[in-house]
Amino acid sequence: MGTSLFIDGSCDPNSKIGYGALLRLDAGDSRSLVELKGEVRVRRFFPCGSSSLELMTFLWAIGELEEGAGRVSVFTDSQTMVSLLGRRADLEASGFCSRSGRALSQAVLYRDFYDVLDGREIELVKVAGHGPKAGKSREELLFALVDRASRRALRESARA
Repeated sequence: MGTSLFIDGSCDPNSKIGYGALLRLDAGDSRSLVELKGEVRVRRFFPCGSSSLELMTFLWAIGELEEGAGRVSVFTDSQTMVSLLGRRADLEASGFCSRSGRALSQAVLYRDFYDVLDGREIELVKVAGHGPKAGKSREELLFALVDRASRRALRESARA
């Protein structure tokens, strides 16, 4: 199976401050959610919007892996990343520019995202974001740990 990364982010559109959260699990890791809660790492990003934060968190998470890490499954609720998979040909054909010829605001992040996908064996796994705990899979429960950590970090920074 390889490595699993659970990533999520929360940002404040007014301050443009965001927090990405990451949980890494290697194949066969069967620790409990309580044990794994302390393994979640959080990083502050500025400036960002929700889409750029999702991509920056992904790039940070992949950057934390050693070379030759093998197959990586990235669990995310990011519609942006999932939709980029299907938009690649059109974005590359347009040179990452809009119809008017201006560079897309996220062009650098899009290129970096595709470069990472080309350089590693990565599977993006879309998980349901928020929702009731009952009936969730282990992966969804693990994702909830990073979801809560990023939202908590954003709340705490707003209080400071």
